[in-house]
Amino acid sequence: MILSVDQIAKQNLEHESIHHDNFGFLKEKLINEGIDVSKIMEQLTTFQIAIPSWALGTGGTRFGRFSIGGEPTTLLQKIEDIGLLHALTQNSGAVSLHIPWDKVDNEREIKKKAKSLGIAFDAMNSNTFQDQKGQTYSYKFGSLCNVDPAIRQQAVNHNLEVIELGKKLGSKSLTVWLADGSNFPGQNNFQRVLKNTLESLKQIYKALPEDWKLFIEYKPYEPNFYSMVIPDWGTSYMLASHLGPKAFTLVDLGHHLPNTNIEQIVATLLLQGKLGGFHFNDSKYGDDDLSVGSIKPYALFLIFNELVYGMQENEKNPYPAWMIDASHNTKDPLEDLIQSIEAIKNAYAKALLIDQQELRKAQASHDVVYAQEILKKAYETDVRPILAEVRRLQNGALNPLAVYRKLNVRLRLIEERGKDTVASGL
Repeated sequence: MILSVDQIAKQNLEHESIHHDNFGFLKEKLINEGIDVSKIMEQLTTFQIAIPSWALGTGGTRFGRFSIGGEPTTLLQKIEDIGLLHALTQNSGAVSLHIPWDKVDNEREIKKKAKSLGIAFDAMNSNTFQDQKGQTYSYKFGSLCNVDPAIRQQAVNHNLEVIELGKKLGSKSLTVWLADGSNFPGQNNFQRVLKNTLESLKQIYKALPEDWKLFIEYKPYEPNFYSMVIPDWGTSYMLASHLGPKAFTLVDLGHHLPNTNIEQIVATLLLQGKLGGFHFNDSKYGDDDLSVGSIKPYALFLIFNELVYGMQENEKNPYPAWMIDASHNTKDPLEDLIQSIEAIKNAYAKALLIDQQELRKAQASHDVVYAQEILKKAYETDVRPILAEVRRLQNGALNPLAVYRKLNVRLRLIEERGKDTVASGL
């Protein structure tokens, strides 16, 4: 299924008059406050968020899945779904693949389909947290950290294969997340498994093309509940620093203990030039993988405040990679992704409104109240008319979710693919 520019434009007509008034009012207000609206719109126009292939079907629970119907059963169909999202939002022009969940039989056909829909290939994701059919050795007791060198090599070889596939598709990065760890005291020697992991990562890093990046993810717990080999940003940063200039830390918003100050972590990594990118989601208790901005929208805004400042001030840190990593079983996956994309852009746009010079003055004079007011003023501004105008100028939908529902996209996908389809890889 493909949404045409004409289809979207026709739907926009119903909202155009109200949008014109809302955008005009907000634009005038911001200009009077000395804010360069056109510059903000330029930054939002080039902002692209990668969609994970595994978020296109219902999932997100280890206890059961409840298919919504019309789910993509092939990689081609997944790319088509991302094409639908991109047509509506104009900010989801990339896909992040997970190997071997995403079976790639014909790279040329996959690339052709993606190109026709304006979709690029973002980070490749390896998988050594599951045993695959026909696999020689098991990862039950770890992969890159394993005490058995044959198991470590098997995990390394998988990552090398993922790099080779990524090169064929046009990707420029590899994300490594490890489930390696222990459930009981004495199960692992902490130093030995960390040294094994570093040595394994060195082999992977050596195979990276010159223009690639390696993103190292971390997680404090789950699936192991006594220790994780890479439990926090500091361990990830240490490994990346040992590996070299192409290795970076990847921050998954759900991979933190409750009430962790994630924005401070972001600021520190930017200062060190080692912030590689993000997996956006939201959480109440742990790694909940909820829709972005559904639980802690102000925390998301504070993270983007550090990003806006850090991207201006820390030139040695490369432009971060942005990707959603949310998946659960109660929403239409495409509607969930539309909501998440909007929440990310909303937080980014609000952070761009912050008067950084005034904030520095308040900080320099220890005016704590004024500093907080500067942040609150930006956060409480309704920037949705700006987001809508940016989409309109790119032939996207003024209201992507409303258009998605008005055109009965899910029903049409069910008619095309069937009611009982299950997304591949889940």
